[in-house]
Amino acid sequence: MKTLIKSTALTAILTITTSLFISCNKQKTNTTKVAKNLSIKKNIDTNTTENITTKKPIVFITGYDKTDELFYTDARDYFDEKKFKIIEDQYSLEEIINWLNKNANDSIYGDIHIVNKSNPYKGMNLETVINGEKITSESLRENIIKGTLPILTNCVNSNSNIIFHANGLGENIELMNAFKDAFCTDELPNVIASPYYSIFSGEHTNHYLAKPFYVFYPTANSPGKIDLSKEIAKKYPKEQDIDWYDALHNEAERYIGEAYTTQFTIPVKFELDYHNSDNEIPTFKLQEEVMDFIENEEVLYTKIKKLNIPLEKFRWSWKIKNSALIIQGKTTGLVVLKPLIKPYGKLKHIKPDTKNKRLYAMK
Repeated sequence: MKTLIKSTALTAILTITTSLFISCNKQKTNTTKVAKNLSIKKNIDTNTTENITTKKPIVFITGYDKTDELFYTDARDYFDEKKFKIIEDQYSLEEIINWLNKNANDSIYGDIHIVNKSNPYKGMNLETVINGEKITSESLRENIIKGTLPILTNCVNSNSNIIFHANGLGENIELMNAFKDAFCTDELPNVIASPYYSIFSGEHTNHYLAKPFYVFYPTANSPGKIDLSKEIAKKYPKEQDIDWYDALHNEAERYIGEAYTTQFTIPVKFELDYHNSDNEIPTFKLQEEVMDFIENEEVLYTKIKKLNIPLEKFRWSWKIKNSALIIQGKTTGLVVLKPLIKPYGKLKHIKPDTKNKRLYAMK
């Protein structure tokens, strides 16, 4: 009997001891978890409350007005009114990156605006490097690979925005990707541009976006506004709100949302040296013969195809100088601009909000 009692007591003591041991372990584990969680929370709170200072918006005006069109002047006035810091005389991407690096400090750049007059057919007026080629997806990518562009220091982060005000750039995915690589740092900034035209002047607002529509003809050989209006209507059959004939006669937006037209020219030049060639220099009598020649020369035709403008839309001329054949072409482009207006309420322009993905592309 005593043995049974002792055995039972011993079992009870072991059970209690084991229970206490398990309880202590749980308490220790829980205490460790709590301490760990408190440490994590402390770090989170510290990171959350830490203020990351960003610089005020800056604007690079990357060109100057050569004609009566005051694109750069109007853009400068617009950003000056917003009290943004304006930087001028930086006409290449090399100079822009060097300026950002030189003026970097403990603060991170926030919004970096780059204003450059361009269009999808003529390309950008911004140089890659000083006195280098104008920026295209090919020329920019080549300079990145060669290492001729300076490397941007860690003065930007994932919250920084590099905003291009360059007409139609948002549609050029290859060039947008190249810019993303050109501004590569430990933390990639956002590269932002609109597929629309960015207008910095007007009777009704000092900044709005407009949708472009194009038609071309051989320079100095216009078929006339009637034929051009028929051609552009056929080219854009889904656009029913524009009176094309009237739009081609308008030079400015007279009332909010009215379509109007501006123009530009695109020259091309091919110089073929036959000095060390077994072939004779070809001779032409008609422009049609020049176009046939270009179509049969793969290198020349590839360059024309990149422009996405038919050969017959150029006025062609040619001459022979020593052992070289020089072919020149020129086309005039008319771009009808339709300002973006709100589809409801009072007639007014849509605000160019760079966070609006319907208005701006982001890479």
